[in-house]
Amino acid sequence: MLKVKENNPITSSDARASIASIAQQAGVSTATVDRVLNGRPGVRAATAQRVLKTAAEQGYLPDSDLYKATQAPAMRVMFLLPSGMNRYLNMLGDYAGSAHEQLDRYNVHCRSRYVDGFDPQKLAETLLRESKHADGIAFMALEHPVVREAVNILAERGVHTVTLISDLSRSARKAYVGLDNRAAGRSAGLLMGRFVGPRAGKVAMIAGSRYYRGHEEREMGFQHILEEKFPALDLVGLREGKDDAATNYLQSRLLLEQYPDLVGIYNIGGASDGVAKAMKEAGRDQNIVFIGHGLTPDTRALLIDGSMDALLNQNLHQTVVNTVRIFANVRDGLEPMTGIEPTQISVIFSENLP
Repeated sequence: MLKVKENNPITSSDARASIASIAQQAGVSTATVDRVLNGRPGVRAATAQRVLKTAAEQGYLPDSDLYKATQAPAMRVMFLLPSGMNRYLNMLGDYAGSAHEQLDRYNVHCRSRYVDGFDPQKLAETLLRESKHADGIAFMALEHPVVREAVNILAERGVHTVTLISDLSRSARKAYVGLDNRAAGRSAGLLMGRFVGPRAGKVAMIAGSRYYRGHEEREMGFQHILEEKFPALDLVGLREGKDDAATNYLQSRLLLEQYPDLVGIYNIGGASDGVAKAMKEAGRDQNIVFIGHGLTPDTRALLIDGSMDALLNQNLHQTVVNTVRIFANVRDGLEPMTGIEPTQISVIFSENLP
């Protein structure tokens, strides 16, 4: 039970009057105020904090009790991300694990772990295993039944999940934090068509994996806008590079050899340095339009040297903070997306590098 200030004792009648006053100002019932001040369950965290703040303003609580009482319960959140050479995802994991000062006010403690991002069974097993040590898990989903089932099992256990960058359909995840990937693909296609200009020729796509719903949506958006607006550009299909620089390099070499009239490459996933390496070796880095995703040190260098023309980016800081806020909202009994703005697509060129 919370105690009133010892130097300002309140009689039983005074206490009733104070409770009524607190209830009126906080917009709740006296029964709710009584539950909160006596530490009994059954009141949403956000409501309890409002009651305690009001009680403190009316001099009913000492400051030390207010701090303890209004601090939301600590929450353990894991960022479970694909392992490998996707530098953007590595940067996301590093930031989530180190941004303690920025996240302190939410009382959410984050750590990062990496898992084979292209194996649905391993991802599902890791989700189930790590749920024993976390109150919430944010992860880049693979569109697969075993992953969906794992998320639904976690929901039954009271472990909340948020999908990052690529969503998971028909699942019990709490929210998705990422781009509208279909719009991102269409934006990439529009950029491709404008950069290529009046030339006719082949355009290729390289993705991490079709298991990522986000990559599939980007592919569809890119394909559809080329068909609608740029009929002189002929799509030659999609290659999977597993977000691996060496694989992307080999795939790009094969494309360059197979299609001498290749005029554009859209890298839907990561490891753009592998694509650029193949283009440079072939002496084609300045006449093939190259569009990618994710601002990292390597893509920054590619924009500066002109081998990459543009990239679409999802802000790392906003991604982590929005994810943490969603988990805090769920903990506090609020709707998950309360106060969360949709993730915006940033288009970055060499001339507007942040």
